[in-house]
Amino acid sequence: MGKNKPNGTARDKGLALHADRHVLYQDSVQCVEAEIDFVDDTYKKLRGSRARILREDFCGTANTACEWVRRRANNQAFGVDLDEEVLAWGETNNIAALGKAANRITLLCDDVTRVKTIPLDVVLAMNFSYWIFKQRTTLRRYFRRVREALASDGLFILDCYGGYEAFKETKERAKYDGFSYIWDQAAYNPITGDMRCHIHFKFPDGSYLKKAFTYDWRLWTLPELAELLAEAGFSRSAVYWQGTGDDGESNGEFTATSVGEADAAWIAYVVAEK
Repeated sequence: MGKNKPNGTARDKGLALHADRHVLYQDSVQCVEAEIDFVDDTYKKLRGSRARILREDFCGTANTACEWVRRRANNQAFGVDLDEEVLAWGETNNIAALGKAANRITLLCDDVTRVKTIPLDVVLAMNFSYWIFKQRTTLRRYFRRVREALASDGLFILDCYGGYEAFKETKERAKYDGFSYIWDQAAYNPITGDMRCHIHFKFPDGSYLKKAFTYDWRLWTLPELAELLAEAGFSRSAVYWQGTGDDGESNGEFTATSVGEADAAWIAYVVAEK
C-alpha cells in the first residue's frame, strides 16, 4: 500500500459513510495470491529452492505478508510501514485471522531505509510504493539498504507501471462487487517526473468516498530503476514483462525479457539479485 495520505471524504453519506477504505483497497487493488505465486516461482527458478523469510516494505495492512505465511508452515514474514493506523488495522483484521500462523509475522512501524531485521530471502516493494522516493540519491540509498538486508542469495522484487497513458492526467474506472474503483492521475509534471494520484470509490446508491488514498510520487522508468539498482550494488536485475492471451488482453504471466512493447499502459516486475 505504501505511503499515502488518506482523506477519505464520504460524500452524500449513504453506503460510502460505512465503507472501510482498507477493505475496498484490498478487494480492488491487490491480488496477493498472484504476487506470492510470482515470488515463489521466480525464487525457485533462480535459486533452486523455496524462499522462507520475506519482508514486505510499505506493507500497509500486511495483506501480502499474511499470504506468505499461509503458504507454508515454516514461512516467516516481516511487514514495515510508517503508518501506525494502517498497521493496527492489519493487525486486527488480517493477522488476527491467521490463528497460530500469526506468530510468524512481525510488524514494524519503522523507516524502510533504516529498519533492521534478520537476513532475508526476499524483500518486496509492491504497488509502486517506493515511488515516494523522488530523488535518485534517496532511492539509491533505499535500494542499497535493501541489498544489505538480503541474505547472500536474496532477491529484491518490485513492481512498476508505465506506458504513454502513465504520463496523462486522466481517470480510469473499474466495477467490482458492490462498488466502483476510480484511479485518478490528477497531476503530472514532465520536468520533475512528480505525479499526484488519488483512489476514489463510488457506490450503487450514488455516494462515494473521495480521495480514499492519495499518492505523491515520482514516475520512475524501467531504465532508471535498472541503473539505480546497479549503482546500489545488485549484481543483476531483470524485467519480467506481462504476456497477452489470444484475445490480446494481459494474461497474468510474467517472463524475463529485454524487449517490451510500447503499450498504452503496462505493469511489470523488476527482480534484482544481490
